[in-house]
Amino acid sequence: MAVGPRNLITDVAGLTVGNADDLDLRSGVTVVLPEFAMVAAADVRGGAPATRDMDGLTAGRLVERIHGIALSGGSGFGLDAGGGLQSWLAAEGRGIAFGGATIPVVPTAILFDLVNGGNKDWGRLPPYRALAEQAAENAGLEFQLGNSGAGMGATAADLKGGLGSASWQYTSAAGQKVTVAALAAVNPMGSVLMPETGCFWAWPFAQEGELGAARLPSAPLAARVDFVMPGDGPAPANTTLVVVATDAALDKAQAQRVAIMAQDGLARAIRPIHSPFDGDVVICVSTEKVAIDGSPQEIAQIGHHAADCAARAIARGVYEADSIGDWQSYRDRFAAA
Repeated sequence: MAVGPRNLITDVAGLTVGNADDLDLRSGVTVVLPEFAMVAAADVRGGAPATRDMDGLTAGRLVERIHGIALSGGSGFGLDAGGGLQSWLAAEGRGIAFGGATIPVVPTAILFDLVNGGNKDWGRLPPYRALAEQAAENAGLEFQLGNSGAGMGATAADLKGGLGSASWQYTSAAGQKVTVAALAAVNPMGSVLMPETGCFWAWPFAQEGELGAARLPSAPLAARVDFVMPGDGPAPANTTLVVVATDAALDKAQAQRVAIMAQDGLARAIRPIHSPFDGDVVICVSTEKVAIDGSPQEIAQIGHHAADCAARAIARGVYEADSIGDWQSYRDRFAAA
């Protein structure tokens, strides 16, 4: 088993990612584009989600495959990103053919970055539709982490948040090489760090130095009477958005189970998580490139790796971010990282 060649979600064959952002706005959009329509399911656990076309990803609904995903800043205004990506895909002839129309299915989820110090005076035309189209034009196998796309305006408790990704490859019981990966726009109310340590909660899962040096606690965390839950008082930002992906051929029910298991990765990386203030969403997609036996054991293994990749991607989103304004980055706060 090993990290994929890019350590990005694009190590899953058939996927590209594009970012578009505006530093003055302190916001942006990230899109995930498949080569072909992909199996998808979602699990929503945050107390304050805002989504578009997400209900169709639950069990028992008609939609089995989707044509793209938009992750956006901008709170409810950012839901326009889904329309921008949908229009871009339709112009490319990608979507469900129905009665002479082409209808792309584009699940969209947003995070709250409206009070991070950026200029949100956009008048009557929010920029997220245009940003989504630009992100689609930028899509490729390589993309920037940290202050990019939906991570541009993200914050993580009192640190700068950002966009993260991670991948993992293993050999299945049938001898097939399977890739599992995650992409995360990291903007939680909770903290990604153990108290007073500078050590990521996700540090035990880090691979190949992707989170820098560890600063382990000197005493059991339960004994720390000075620990205060992050986010006391008004939360300036909230929500972690995660896409987990695999090239293993999953059906919708199997993808749903992997999405549920991947939520554990959020709990491994952020404390607290799934609060009343967060709109946490996990979407699982399969590009169906690798045949698997589909056994419960195989699905359990994919879900296990998806959770670990989600935790790593969340921590990387913070680790790779740069300071902006009053929001200090992890590497600036812990200069030796």
